[in-house]
Amino acid sequence: MKLLKGYTKEEKSWMMYDWANSAHSVIVVTILPIFYNTVTSYMADAASGMTTWGYATSAAMAIVALLAPVLGVFGDFKGMRKKLFTIFMLVGVVSCALLAVTPMLGFVKPGVAELVGLAILSLYILSTIGFAGANLYYDSFLSDVTTEDRMDKVSTMGYGMGYIGGSTIPLLVFLLMNLILGSDKMLFCLTFVFGLTAVWWFVFSLPLLKNVEQKSYNENHKGAVRDAIRGLGGTVREIFHHKAMFIYLIAYFFYIDGVNTIIHMSTSYGDTLGLDSTSMLLALLLVQVLGLPFCLLYIKASEKFGARTMIGVAICIYMGVTVYAFFLREVWQFWVMAVLVATSQGGIQALSRSMFGKMIPDKKRSGEFFGFYDIFGKFSAIMGPALVGWSSAIASNKALADMGLTRSTASAEIIAQVDTAAAPWGILSLLLIFFVGGGLYFFVLPRHLNKK
Repeated sequence: MKLLKGYTKEEKSWMMYDWANSAHSVIVVTILPIFYNTVTSYMADAASGMTTWGYATSAAMAIVALLAPVLGVFGDFKGMRKKLFTIFMLVGVVSCALLAVTPMLGFVKPGVAELVGLAILSLYILSTIGFAGANLYYDSFLSDVTTEDRMDKVSTMGYGMGYIGGSTIPLLVFLLMNLILGSDKMLFCLTFVFGLTAVWWFVFSLPLLKNVEQKSYNENHKGAVRDAIRGLGGTVREIFHHKAMFIYLIAYFFYIDGVNTIIHMSTSYGDTLGLDSTSMLLALLLVQVLGLPFCLLYIKASEKFGARTMIGVAICIYMGVTVYAFFLREVWQFWVMAVLVATSQGGIQALSRSMFGKMIPDKKRSGEFFGFYDIFGKFSAIMGPALVGWSSAIASNKALADMGLTRSTASAEIIAQVDTAAAPWGILSLLLIFFVGGGLYFFVLPRHLNKK
């Protein structure tokens, strides 16, 4: 593959994991919410699917965020990074395999939808924990596979590989199956694609397991784990005194929250607005197809203007996407939003990762530092979906109250209408998050970047 010419075997094997786990990103994160919304429509009494999905996403991210620093510490010991990576990867893979069973459980029968819905949420949370935990160790392998001057390029190309592989091929298979088999076989198509996601994730993780080794590590000795955990407080102080790193992490906490929430909630939002599911998925396929060329563009632009400038450009684009989404009502508008997201989704994530990697003062403790990086990323992912769910619920309940109704007394038709009208207010709430993150990134961070 000409795109990978000039990269080492270790760099290419590391990139292949983005090819592997991106299947989870597009299938579980974007198709599963639509399926879950369908299941909730058969429940006797349920909150808006968008609201519940937001809370479930927040719960999954909270679990990983709370564990991240300790997981990072364990991953810094000799030989542990790959073992822990493997465990979390397998948790995600098995969860996806079990999700393949849920479409065939007869959720249309009375009383079954609640159980199937609970199973979907539980497996979604588990798969997200596996995905996020494995990613913590995957990110910390970055300093093992490449040099600091190549980090921007390697990190961004990793995301690009994900777009042309795991983000595109399984989704394309799903859409072609729907086209050939028809809507009557939708549940079979869902079962197949969830199973394919599990197999894809596992198989394309093998190059990393075979060719990537932990080169930066701390030696294990008696009491080392206890000392390392006790030393987490010292790392917190070290980050705090490293003003540029600290301010960057706070800014990252906010702006990546908006990015992750848009990724996790986009199809749930569109489905709540009543947009056609197939059209939304085709638009998301376009995002994946455009992802690689825009990642390559970000590589070139970052070489010329610097990673910090290009992250700033991406933040501004996402602010525009948030405002645009508030006015979104038609499928063609969803397509436009998809293109706007495609311009910067991979670039902002990849350059944020490499920018932080270059700030780490002690590469032997990269797992520990990336554990804290993961805390900021995952805790932000708690806030965003919860804020969207909460804002949507507030707007929905207010509209019902204005009619003298509650969710228990209103008809299903009225509730559906109210939820549709309330959803844009949930999305618009993300603008507050981008304003805070962007303000810190543009106006506070530059004052400290050149200071020691």
